Amino acid sequence: MASLKELKNRIASVKATQKITKAMQMVAAAKLRRAQDAAEAARPYATRMAEVIGNLATGFAGRDDAPALLGGTGKSQVHLLVVATAERGLCGGFNASIVRLAREHIRKLLAEGKTVKILTVGKKGADSLRRDYGNLIIDRVELRGVKSIGFDNAADVAAKVMALFAKGEFDVCTLFYSRFRSVIAQIPTAKQLIPAKIEATATPATSGTALYDYEPGEAEILEDLLPRAVAVQVFTALLENAASEQGARMSAMDNATRNAGDMINRLSLEYNRSRQAQITKELIEIISGAEAL
Repeated sequence: MASLKELKNRIASVKATQKITKAMQMVAAAKLRRAQDAAEAARPYATRMAEVIGNLATGFAGRDDAPALLGGTGKSQVHLLVVATAERGLCGGFNASIVRLAREHIRKLLAEGKTVKILTVGKKGADSLRRDYGNLIIDRVELRGVKSIGFDNAADVAAKVMALFAKGEFDVCTLFYSRFRSVIAQIPTAKQLIPAKIEATATPATSGTALYDYEPGEAEILEDLLPRAVAVQVFTALLENAASEQGARMSAMDNATRNAGDMINRLSLEYNRSRQAQITKELIEIISGAEAL
């Protein structure tokens, strides 16, 4: 059994840890509000852009002159996986869930004989994947020191992806991130960036009553719009990640604070019992000594 001094030191240590986790929970709660507002504000723009691209892309279905970002290379042998995670830990299973989804995708592609290349965004994803697939990581982007995610950060990632595609380094690009649903629910998501995947919710241009004439033509508009759409999707994913990270950290720190409180109660009970036993033992020794005299 631990001594009274050891128990007292452990209680003080757990109390100090509880103060830290409580402070981290409050900081995460404050950051979550801003991150959630930013993520929700970006969703309508991304959805509308997907609809516009879907309308424009319907005219290129099955055609050989489709833009490269829309039609792809015609192959699916080389896959680029963009894995976006956080720069820091202490956020529950947020990072692990994204990396787990990426690992499953990697194993599936390798089993099919595909070539896999990995671009990591965030330190934690790079550290986790480096253990098993370090030879597949071709580049990494770190956002350490970035207080709030801006479009410039997403544009840098998109520029790397576009440069690799222009060099013919891959055929298919898939983005992995966590979509924010609530404080206790973040959904790991895999989204294909290149070739552009037309969402099923996109409204075809010929299904409505209005007809649209595009100037310049659809091909010219898509050539300018598709690269921007890649950056927008990356930006949206980073915002979703930021909100998911703060939500996961808030939940994890709340659980840690509760667990610290339970541990303090157990240690306090053990301390009181040990102290009472020691007092009883000393009283018995005093009484025994008095009777011996």
